[in-house]
Amino acid sequence: MTSLLTIACILCALIVLGILAVIDFRTRLLPNKYVGVFFVLGIIFHALTNFYFADVMDLALGLVAGGGLLLIIRQIANRMHERDTLGLGDVKLMGAAGLWLGLNHIFLAISVGASAGLIHGVAYKFYQQRKTGEHVPLAGLAIPAGPGFIAGIIVAGLIKFSTLPQFLGF
Repeated sequence: MTSLLTIACILCALIVLGILAVIDFRTRLLPNKYVGVFFVLGIIFHALTNFYFADVMDLALGLVAGGGLLLIIRQIANRMHERDTLGLGDVKLMGAAGLWLGLNHIFLAISVGASAGLIHGVAYKFYQQRKTGEHVPLAGLAIPAGPGFIAGIIVAGLIKFSTLPQFLGF
């Protein structure tokens, strides 16, 4: 029964991440209720696995590092550009992801997510230029950060939980 609940927890988390990505693409918002569900699913997952993949301290440090690093980046970027550059939803999402992934893997998720966001931004820039025929400065583009970070969370999760089938006895 625990195996089924653990798998259900992972599947629900992936569904929630998918919902968050779609919402962020459409509205540039990551609603607290979905980020909160992702957070709670992380607690349930680790409790179901008896903290096999990370101990409580590692998860707490991941939460603080994921949310804290993005909060610092947000503060610096907002001051430099004198506008909102990164939403608090992204900060909360990466805090919740840190609870899932722990300290080491949250940095991987942030790195992969930022890279995915950059690739998305450059692709969007060239798409807009081709569509309009005008130069589109990369610095002026406003793209949602959440989908990139979600891609990073999934990649880091695939690595972090690669031994889950063996753990569950499959």
